[in-house]
Formats: sequence, C-alpha cells, structure tokens
Amino acid sequence: NERSFLWSVTPSSFRSYALPPRAELETAARRVYELLTARNQRPNGETPAQRAVRLLETDAEYDEAATRLSRMLLGPVANQLGAKRLVIVSEGALQYVPFGALPTPEVSPTEGGDGDPEMRSDSASDDEATDGRLASPSPAVDRFLPLIASHEIVSLPSASALAVLREDLAGRITAPRAVAVLADPVFRIDDPRIGDVNPEGRDDGQRGDEAEIERSGKESGVTEFRRLRFSRMEADAIATLAPGERNLSATDFAASRDTATGSELSHYRVLHFATHGLLNSQHPELSGIVLSLVDERGNPRDGFLRLHDIYNLELGADLVVLSACQTALGKEIRGEGLVGLTRGFMYAGAPRVVASLWSVDDRATAELMKRFYAAMFIEGMRPAAALRAAQTSLRREKGWESPYYWAGFTLQGEWR
Repeated sequence: NERSFLWSVTPSSFRSYALPPRAELETAARRVYELLTARNQRPNGETPAQRAVRLLETDAEYDEAATRLSRMLLGPVANQLGAKRLVIVSEGALQYVPFGALPTPEVSPTEGGDGDPEMRSDSASDDEATDGRLASPSPAVDRFLPLIASHEIVSLPSASALAVLREDLAGRITAPRAVAVLADPVFRIDDPRIGDVNPEGRDDGQRGDEAEIERSGKESGVTEFRRLRFSRMEADAIATLAPGERNLSATDFAASRDTATGSELSHYRVLHFATHGLLNSQHPELSGIVLSLVDERGNPRDGFLRLHDIYNLELGADLVVLSACQTALGKEIRGEGLVGLTRGFMYAGAPRVVASLWSVDDRATAELMKRFYAAMFIEGMRPAAALRAAQTSLRREKGWESPYYWAGFTLQGEWR
C-alpha cells in the first residue's frame, strides 16, 4: 500500500498530489503496455480471423485502460495542462508507458480554463506555437484525443539529469557533419548479400562474443535476428533529407561494430541506428545494439555493441536515434530511472536520445523516421517537436491509427 505522488514542477511553482497506491499504478501501467503491444503476440494456432478479432478486442480494452490510467496519473493536474510541453520523470512500470498515447484527462468544469496563471510559464515558446507544432489535429481520427495531439512530450531518466546534460553541453563545439546512419546489417550466413563463398575458406567456429549475444538474446526474449528490410528504405530517406555532402550511410557489412566504435562518428551531429537492440533485464551489462555479425565472406565477427562499449564512446552528437526494438528499456534503478542504452549514450555525450519502448513495426518505423527527419531538416523543427509532428501525422493514416504503430518512440533528454 505504498503511496505514490505526482510532483508538478514549473519555473514558478512546485506542487505535490497524492496518487493511488504504487501497486495499483504499476498494475494499471503494465496492463496498458500489454494492450499496446498485443500486435507483437503470436499465440500458437491463432488464425488470421482469430487474430483480427483479438486485436479489435484489445484495442477496445486499451481505450478503457488508458483512460483509467490517465485519470489516475493526470487527473489532479488536468486543469493545468493547457497546451504546455510535458516533461515526464517516472518510475517503475510507468517508464514503459508512452504518455503521448494516453487520452487527455477531462478538465473539471468547476476548475475550467488552464488553471492557475502561474502555471502557464512552462508552456512552449511563442516561436514554437506559431509554426504549427502545437496545433491540435482533428480529433476525427481518434476514439479519444491523445496527449500528443496537444502536447510536446519529453522524458528524463531522473530529475537531476537535465542539469547534468546542460552543464556538459556548455561551450561544446558543434560537430561539422550532419548525419551518420548505421542500418540494415547482415546477421546470418544465409543472407543473400554474402554471395557464393568457398565453404573451405569460411571460419564456422563459434567465438565467445557469439555465445554472449545468443545468451543475451534468449534472456531478452529474442530468439533470432531477422533482417529489417525497411531499415534500408529508412537509411535512404535520411540520406536524401540530410543537409550537406559529407554524411555517412553505413549499410550492409559496413553497419559494423568497428564503424560504431571508430573515431569518425564523433564528427556527426546526428547518429542513427536502424537495427535490433537487446535490453537484458537479468544481466544489464549484456544489453546492446546488434550490428553485422558476419563479414563479406560469411565469417562470424563481433557485431555486438555492448553497453560498456557505448559508455566508452566519445560523441559530439546532438541527437542519437535508436530505431531498434525496445531500446528505451533497461534495468530499473529506483529513483534514477532505467539504466539502459539511452543512459549510455547520454553518458557518452549525446544530450538527447530517441528510442523505442517495444518491438516496433518495421514498415511503420521507416515511415515515421522519414517524417521525423523531414520535420527536422526541411521544416527546421527541434527534435522533440519533429517527433511529435511525425507521430501526429502517422496516426492520421488509415491502417496506422493504433498507438502501436506511432507511439513506440520517445525522446529522452534535452528538448531545446
């Protein structure tokens, strides 16, 4: 029956509100996450017709569960939200919930408006409000209006993280090149990109790093690394949108651990990884990003960018995008958020990280990322606003209305 509290913080106020017991919040948050990720479940023997019925039922149940969780968490401050940017620091199972996919809590008619005027100072700046980034889309596509429709939403791993990030950024020289993309690695020896190779010249022995990645995959619930074909389309779209001529597009065998740990990456303002990620809650040190596991001749090679490798990087990037599966998750350290890949990249010098909360749909992710980079590079939006613009546009698309397709990515860190 441990109590939970909601802390509402703005530049001019600090307030606390009692919430339901922690166990009740955890149960509600986990249920919302289970319903959001129902499309990743493949029950044995389920027919296409049965799957369609199951998803209709889970979508309807999600509406109810998400509404209940939103009221539990945000009901006390519903009249204060307005169209402000929301910066979320959460604990436990709540870190798995994309707040942007929760419905906007109802404002009590007795409170009305945007609440206490002193709470308005945390709203987005005038230049952000006038360029359309905070304009609400038509609610016609929604069964309810999600928070992302009216709010830019950012997550922080802990309350102290922002001050540390800003201190580290002070006086830092901007990296000279725009984007480095590592995408569409080669995972298997039967990949057609390897071609015909004399088997006698192939090293088929298993090395220690292979056993390590297999172990981490099993402990993370990943039994195989399938090719993410749409990640190539994702890389090509980013290359087309990125400014300048000295950008890096490392695909196929070049999407390697050697490329990721090389000094060249420090010259890029944006780093984009489009591949598989492993978040090992049993052994967090075995979390990492999976890059090419074989070379051009089909020989196995170390393609596992481990958590300690990430901590040891020296980055000049303003943004790291982890377009991979479950990259925002990690082992919970109470009071300090999730010690996962995002924290590793922040430690290595990146003030903001875009990462996923669940195994995202390959095709939808490629489309989301294309819109995200177009918003940044063509329309000049900041990353947090660009992610919101991409998500709100994708959720309008027929067939992709479910939050499963557009809500899986969150921005953590500095929003400026």
